Amino acid sequence: MVYTSLKSPENQDYAYSLNVAHLYGNLLNTYGDNGNILMMKYVGEKLSAQMTFDIVSIEDPFDEHHYDLIFFGGGQDYEQSIVAKDLPNKKENLARFIENEGVGLAICGGFQLLGQYYIQADGQKINGIGVMGHYTLNQDNNRYIGDIKIYNEEFKETYYGFENHQGRTFLSEDEKPLGKVIYGNGNNKEDGTEGLHYKNIFGSYFHGPLLSRNANLAYRLVSTALKNKYGQDIQLPDYQDILNKEVAEEYDDIKSKAEFK
Repeated sequence: MVYTSLKSPENQDYAYSLNVAHLYGNLLNTYGDNGNILMMKYVGEKLSAQMTFDIVSIEDPFDEHHYDLIFFGGGQDYEQSIVAKDLPNKKENLARFIENEGVGLAICGGFQLLGQYYIQADGQKINGIGVMGHYTLNQDNNRYIGDIKIYNEEFKETYYGFENHQGRTFLSEDEKPLGKVIYGNGNNKEDGTEGLHYKNIFGSYFHGPLLSRNANLAYRLVSTALKNKYGQDIQLPDYQDILNKEVAEEYDDIKSKAEFK
């Protein structure tokens, strides 16, 4: 049964509203990744949007017409194998959502499960939903762990994070990376890429959570969802303008100095 897990206060005036599907949020919520939900809520409210987050889990329908944004987190192999069995029930609706420019963020296991398949640490192959072309292989007795910095050439933005993953993901020809690795391992430590960007879907191995360290990406997700719903002409303030000016300046200064290697 779909249930609302988080919602903006009712006693405020909002110009907009966004409905967010937190896919399998009761199962895939490791490494503090639920903090991405809190950051979406914070940015949305700053943009005068009432934010409603629903847990859409096992046997729950996914209504691609109702939701404006999706978040798909990561989990351990056991939980991901459970999710993989239920995902085919949502495949057609999720595929339409993605192809119709729906906005979403997928972290680690969610990122893997949107693709063709992934190989668990024990060698077992788990089929993904197959709505996107990437696939994930395993590696022997090793994980990619540590601080990571990437650069997105399309948006001219730098993202910082912490990676902790055993899988090695390879993108398909129609998928772009979230960014090119400046330092760290990235998707597979071979092609210099990290994460995924396809239409309005973003994927990453950044834990921690990703959006709390990269407010510009949180703003991109929420503002894109608002423009999808209310039209590209709606006037929204810049992401720096929705924060206290001093806080924004301090945030950008910290980012510019975050050279760990």
